[in-house]
Amino acid sequence: MWRGILSGCRRICVALAMSALMVAGCSAPDDRASGAGMAPDARAYLSAVLDHMQETSLRRNAIDWSRVRDEAFDAAANAHAPADTYRAISQAVGSLGDGHSYFYTPEQVDEVSAAAGGVAGQGIEGRRLVDGLGYIALPGVQGDAKTLAVYVDRGRAEIAAADRGGACGWVVDLRRNRGGNMWPMLTLLGPILGDGEAGAFVDADGQATSFVIRDGAPRRGNDTWPWTPPSRVARQNPPVAVLTDGRTASSGEATAVAFRGRPSTRTFGMPTAGIPTGIAPRTLTDGAVLGITEFEIADRTGRTYQGPLQPDEEILTRAKDFGTDTDRALSAASDWLAGRGCPK
Repeated sequence: MWRGILSGCRRICVALAMSALMVAGCSAPDDRASGAGMAPDARAYLSAVLDHMQETSLRRNAIDWSRVRDEAFDAAANAHAPADTYRAISQAVGSLGDGHSYFYTPEQVDEVSAAAGGVAGQGIEGRRLVDGLGYIALPGVQGDAKTLAVYVDRGRAEIAAADRGGACGWVVDLRRNRGGNMWPMLTLLGPILGDGEAGAFVDADGQATSFVIRDGAPRRGNDTWPWTPPSRVARQNPPVAVLTDGRTASSGEATAVAFRGRPSTRTFGMPTAGIPTGIAPRTLTDGAVLGITEFEIADRTGRTYQGPLQPDEEILTRAKDFGTDTDRALSAASDWLAGRGCPK
């Protein structure tokens, strides 16, 4: 339910349903002398967080971990409880320098949960354009299982409406997609993407884990998600135009990457936010959530992206014009699709 959820699990990746990161044991030997004035629970809590960061961070091979650990224990020198280490943890997370990792206190977790609960499905728009194209605008989504299910149900209804009569091609609008959980997004877009490998998560050691579309639904290894099988779109392997802008971020960017290298696909709009990386959140024993950037996202050709995704055609459009007759990026996308079997 947190920003940048990209990694999968057999159930929906909701942070509060994931196993807690244990705070006992696994302390690096030098930590036993560090923070001598700290309470044992606080020292163990901080050590476990730092261990997890060191083991999983995408930048783990470029970080001076001795310095990070020393600075963290200095910042938490008088900690009497795990909560007293929060500032030190936030400081350590910031030192990773990946622009995506985060740490939420239990209070911040509650705030994010409350904010996500009332927006499921808002902003999804599917419609048939006058030239026979299907148009689907997908915002990001985060939240619990119910929230994600509402998003998927609403999105499927909108795609079905856009495909009524058989869309000859598709415009996928990700310009307001700030990220969240990528799997509901790929669930909706799977039938448009078409079956086959769509991308991969690549860790700091170059180990890649592919994600695919199979029978119209996303899969990562044996990982599945509890939504009903998707309905196929009328035209299989249709031409697709993808729209992005500077607000397309995190798993919104990962969703855009899934279209990179796909035949009969072109991108329009503006460069994305520049954090096309994957986070696997962990819920700590006191309810805080630690999200460490663990993966780069590779497209189906194996190319990874370290910064903003550059569109094939850069076209500035005012946000108030998105989806309207004065949407310059949408107009350019429609023109391109017209040359791919879609009448103008």
